[in-house]
Amino acid sequence: MVPEEYNDCVVTRSAVLVSTYEMGRQPFGLASASAWLRAEGWSVACLDLAKQRLRDADVAAADLVAFHLPMHTATRLAGPVIARVHHLNPAARLCAFGLYGPLNQQWLQSLGVTDVLGGEFEEDLASVARDVAAARPAVPGSRPGSLPKIHFLVPDRSGLPALSAYVTLQRPEGGRRIVGYTEASRGCRHLCRHCPVVPVYNGQFRVVQPEIVLADIAAQVAAGAGHITFGDPDFFNGPTHAMRIVEALHEAHASVSYDVTIKVEHLLRHRDLIPRLSATGCAFVTSAVESVDDGVLGLFDKGHTRADFITAVGVCRDAGVTLAPTFVAFHPWLTLESYCNLLETIEQLDLVEHVAPIQLAIRLLVPDGSRLLTLPEMRQHLGAFDANTLTHRWSHPDPRVDQLQADVMALVGVRLATDRRLLFEQVRALARDRAGLPPAPADTHPARARATVPYLNEPWYC
Repeated sequence: MVPEEYNDCVVTRSAVLVSTYEMGRQPFGLASASAWLRAEGWSVACLDLAKQRLRDADVAAADLVAFHLPMHTATRLAGPVIARVHHLNPAARLCAFGLYGPLNQQWLQSLGVTDVLGGEFEEDLASVARDVAAARPAVPGSRPGSLPKIHFLVPDRSGLPALSAYVTLQRPEGGRRIVGYTEASRGCRHLCRHCPVVPVYNGQFRVVQPEIVLADIAAQVAAGAGHITFGDPDFFNGPTHAMRIVEALHEAHASVSYDVTIKVEHLLRHRDLIPRLSATGCAFVTSAVESVDDGVLGLFDKGHTRADFITAVGVCRDAGVTLAPTFVAFHPWLTLESYCNLLETIEQLDLVEHVAPIQLAIRLLVPDGSRLLTLPEMRQHLGAFDANTLTHRWSHPDPRVDQLQADVMALVGVRLATDRRLLFEQVRALARDRAGLPPAPADTHPARARATVPYLNEPWYC
């Protein structure tokens, strides 16, 4: 875009990009969007409201304000901010982009948002900017069509708080590392019913060109990063592409570690690659195990079984890679006894220190667009859509389970930095008492500190 010229005065359009929460990491979505808008000739300001305060002057003169909504928590936090910006600057074009944009389109429009962009948002955001510059009126709604294959630009992180202000990697040998974040791919080949990626990508995934990923990593290493989180929904959707990137990362920055997210199904299918992850500096692998009940795993359409999970633990342990499981601990099919079984399975597999305590309290979210809404077994538990929580509320048929979830959340939710073993034992004692089971036998594992397992000190995952 060529800036408009009036009487030899150049008029530069201004955009403000807003993030409310990206799991304690420097906002990648803002950095990528910023690169595209600056390539269009725009002046861009980035605001990370997890680290900065929104001031009226920040948005009062903006032509375009765009909100990144990559997750549920970020979307809920964005609501009052969008309303405030619309009040402060009603002439600004408001845009929402990211996974949770299309899932909440009507709600966003009610707040004044005109453009709702999904997963591959960059080209569409640049198009919105051109519309604004040309004074073309907005057509409220999502931009239809299939997901484009984009040639990405290197994210532009200028104007964002320094990486040192964000999450750090806690290492078993002691000390911390500054953490960077990038994406080697987006979307997912799989159709897990509870996953927010599915309604937007519908089984598709898109790779980011390796030279773009590696340039982004190099810039973050130069800025102080000693560890990189790959935010791909599943790093092994394209295993050849993934391994090419981490091997190049290790060759260029041998001391830099990284972490990835990989399905249990892919850990087993590509088990020959796990030792190569270890050899190239993988500190840990996050895997959305969700449940240890085969019936529930079938309802979620996860593609693995309880036995597969147990096998994957052994595969990773043999390769020297830490496996960090995540769970949807509370759902309509849970019983007090099966929750206790989940805890005992974690204990028996010696994974207590691998599991962030908040994972023991996570309750199933059912946003608009979720494949769970097509499931008769789910619909019988659902209430009306709640615009305050942006979810379809559900109640457990056994009120004792809902009460246990509330009590576990109260126990761990304000003590996220407490020793994991101590919190686990407290949760287990509570659960067994509620289930009418005798206290668990004394722990026979050798005492060890939480720091024997690498982890990021931002434990939320939703």
